[in-house]
Amino acid sequence: MTTPDHAAETPAESTGVAAQDWDRASADPQYRAAVVDLLGALAYGELAAFERLAEDAKLAPTLADKAALAKMASAEFHHFERLRDRLAAIGAEPTESMQPFVAALDGFHRQTAPSDWLEGLVKAYVGDSIASDFYREVAARLDEDTRALVLAVLDDTGHGGFAIEKVRAAIDADPRVGGRLALWARRLMGEALSQSQRVVAERDALSTMLVGGVADGFDLAEVGRMFSRITEAHTKRMAALGLAA
Repeated sequence: MTTPDHAAETPAESTGVAAQDWDRASADPQYRAAVVDLLGALAYGELAAFERLAEDAKLAPTLADKAALAKMASAEFHHFERLRDRLAAIGAEPTESMQPFVAALDGFHRQTAPSDWLEGLVKAYVGDSIASDFYREVAARLDEDTRALVLAVLDDTGHGGFAIEKVRAAIDADPRVGGRLALWARRLMGEALSQSQRVVAERDALSTMLVGGVADGFDLAEVGRMFSRITEAHTKRMAALGLAA
């Protein structure tokens, strides 16, 4: 996943769960269930990202582009393996943990299937980054061990710089491309935010954690600020691509 403009990665002052390690924090069964949900959602997201990048590589116009995407796909699969192994280590069955999120994530990808190489690049850069920003916001409220893992698997795999270079070059060659891709990116923004909300709303433990039932949750005002930060980061990415937000 890619995100150059990271949202807050840790609270200003770690308190409560955010100051604890996994062994202490997981004594709360509701918190443990929320983390299993979160890691399951992330794991399936990384697996889907691997599959999509591998598919996008088939559309690549040059062998160098194909090789670059294949390398990024490999990095996403490595992230998936780390999440899968962590789920197993804390006593959760990885496939069962991912299953509740398959329908929502697959639905998002069906609704946002790119029609060409450039749309695929914008989707990976813009769409995945919105999800990454959301998970970074959540990570700030997690125990130290889980937070470190989540932030590690959200590290940029190189897709950001690659997408910016290719999209800007395409717009320079044909400025009309910019309008089409800007509309596409705006659609991705709406779909990605809706998907994030669906994922949380459908899982009681996860939604309870986010709104303050367990861990250092968000109040309603903070939820608004969180989405403002995500929107601001999206606007910066659009500018980096040479597109109007």
